[in-house]
Amino acid sequence: MASVLVSVPLPHLDRPFDYLVPASMEHTAEPGRLVRVPFAGSDVEGWVLARRAASEHPGRLARLRRVVSGLPVLSPPVLALAERVAEHYAGTLADVVRLAVPGRHAGAEEAVLRAEPVRHEPVPDPVAGGQDLAGWERHTAGRAFLTHVAGGGSPRAVATLAPGTDPVQALAVAARACLASGRTALLVVPDHRDLVRLDAALTRHLPAGAHVLLEADAGPAPRYTAFLQALTGRARVVAGTRAAVFAPLPNLGLLAVLDDGDDSHAEQRAPYPHAREVAVLRADATGAAALFAGRTRTAETQLLLRSGWARAVGAPRELVRATAPRVVVAGTTGPDAQDPLAAAARLPSDGWRVLRDAVRRGPVLVQVPRTGYVPTLACRTCREPARCTACHGPLAVTAADAPAACRWCGRPATDWTCPTCGDDRMRAVVTGARRTAEELGRAFPGVDVRTSGGSKVLDAVPAEPSLVIATPGAEPHAPGGYAAALLLDGWALLNRPDLRAQEEAHRRWSSAAALVRGASDGGTVVVVADPQAAAVQALVRWDPAGFAERELEQRADLDLPPAARFAGFIGAAADVAEAAAATVEALPEPAAARVLGPVALPERPGTAPAVRSVVRVPRAASAELARALKAVVAGRSARKLPLVRVRVDPAEIG
Repeated sequence: MASVLVSVPLPHLDRPFDYLVPASMEHTAEPGRLVRVPFAGSDVEGWVLARRAASEHPGRLARLRRVVSGLPVLSPPVLALAERVAEHYAGTLADVVRLAVPGRHAGAEEAVLRAEPVRHEPVPDPVAGGQDLAGWERHTAGRAFLTHVAGGGSPRAVATLAPGTDPVQALAVAARACLASGRTALLVVPDHRDLVRLDAALTRHLPAGAHVLLEADAGPAPRYTAFLQALTGRARVVAGTRAAVFAPLPNLGLLAVLDDGDDSHAEQRAPYPHAREVAVLRADATGAAALFAGRTRTAETQLLLRSGWARAVGAPRELVRATAPRVVVAGTTGPDAQDPLAAAARLPSDGWRVLRDAVRRGPVLVQVPRTGYVPTLACRTCREPARCTACHGPLAVTAADAPAACRWCGRPATDWTCPTCGDDRMRAVVTGARRTAEELGRAFPGVDVRTSGGSKVLDAVPAEPSLVIATPGAEPHAPGGYAAALLLDGWALLNRPDLRAQEEAHRRWSSAAALVRGASDGGTVVVVADPQAAAVQALVRWDPAGFAERELEQRADLDLPPAARFAGFIGAAADVAEAAAATVEALPEPAAARVLGPVALPERPGTAPAVRSVVRVPRAASAELARALKAVVAGRSARKLPLVRVRVDPAEIG
């Protein structure tokens, strides 16, 4: 008899089912194998969890149809991790396993099974061998962290890297230290661009064939091949994007996550786990070392430091002063400081002065919040956001000669008038990358202007004088660094109606500023934003640790994540109210919970009106909240009630 986890999406069926094992499958239907079984009148996939002599089911058992995989693809450690993630996020085990185990590719599986065994050569300790440490030695406790990992220890660190230190090179050196201990390493980065750079760094620091890349965008065959190479021990280091955090590496010694504040680390499929939280759960379960590295810190990693779960690796002030660019706030120096109209300009005159000087010495980075031409419009008189009269979508301009049109349904706004004041004139609220490139190109004739963002992202630009207009996260690298950077429209990032607006603005600005030459080489960063904003002040001081501590303190005072635990409900108003109320009632201490909302969500064409409510509980009640959510969702599923989408600790909270 085999206990099988059936791949069905219904929460009330989130449990194993028993099946008889035909004699022909007696030796192949082992735990971890992918199988096909009859379920509810059709054949579905499932994974064998265990083999037992007898079943507790009193009725008649169905038989396994066939064993699909040639290997036990669901290893016991990954299954245990999937169970913990499902419990943490109040999701179903089958949903988590689908994230952890990629779809089978028969050709890739056959090739791996036929391949000769791989013999791995010992890797020397990079610290003891005096090798390039990629800047670790310049950071407080950096060398100690590598030495501890190379010696077989399991330290946990939050590394805030100084300008001039390449984060992907630092991760590659940490992986080498882990290999020196005879263990394997798992490195998770936000996106494909980071993975390409990490691949080059690993190729430089590790023996040939020691690592594989695991990402969904690679396609079914390469992804499944990399997964099996990790499972069978042919690869000792796995580098990938968020789903790679489940990679089935044996003898795992190091889990590293780069830039955990990047929203790409948040899974968009149920139960919506975050790579950082999965890494924490996996490190706790396996005893592996853990590393969260980046230019800044999130409130979540600051909480790990405060709780003692991790230790800080940071840059001393003398290193920051030697490597960071000079950061100035536009409109606060020179004549602009005395002219409120000049200070309110999109780029005050002191910003223009920096731009004119820097573009003679090399490439200049100009960061704008949005792609496109004029992606957001508002009424010229009352500043009310301009909305489509047909579907209520936002109006935008896509090109210089194009009329305003709806970004949702595409209808031209030829007859628009403001419903608030009656004016029919519009103004730009945010100017996009293409419009900015057009304006700067006219201001600097003869200077090359490049754009990076949207579907066209540049990996690198030459060191020659040029203007590079990029959206956050799409900034290309420049050999030797940029001569200067202009961070435009800072208010658009700071004024987002989101809990993490300040944190996200600081992260994006710091990532761009770190690409600029140090102040001793003339590197300057001009940020156009409110000089009183905490994110702006932290950038000027280059103090990511202090900013993260401030964020955590404020959220603790207001009972916001990560100091509290949130559960978001999205659906029809009546269903959301019922699900939220049932969740609170199911808690051991209902009085400690609070329901926030409901809030109506923006309507989209072809969708029913929806609302969002949030249930907030103290962080100490996290486990109770997850159990209550699971019970409520399963109960609604069993009664065939309308769907309510539930997300624990949503990445964005309006």
